[in-house]
Amino acid sequence: MSTPLPLWAEILTAVFVVLGAAFAAIGSFGLVRLPTFFRRIHAPTLGATAGVWCITIATIVYFSVQGFNLFLHAVLIALFVALTAPVTTIFLMRAALFRERQKGGDVPPAATSTPTPHK
Repeated sequence: MSTPLPLWAEILTAVFVVLGAAFAAIGSFGLVRLPTFFRRIHAPTLGATAGVWCITIATIVYFSVQGFNLFLHAVLIALFVALTAPVTTIFLMRAALFRERQKGGDVPPAATSTPTPHK
């Protein structure tokens, strides 16, 4: 049977869990409410990354206090999400931008290889 956590650890864990859930919810609302794909793509990525870091901190606090030693295994999950979410977002944005340019949509033009002179 496990021992009860000290009050400070319960409060700290609860704060980070609620904060992580709030970040994830805000990202979800941004996904639903923003008008275009190019605006919509950022909210879930930022919300997921911030939410995962908060949940990771809560997990570290809970299991470190519960097991009487430092629990850092959860950091691997957070690092994986922190590395893959932005990369995935970049690939999705590039694919969407490519398709939008093929359709002749109103997006920024492709970068040219010749630099423009500064005045």
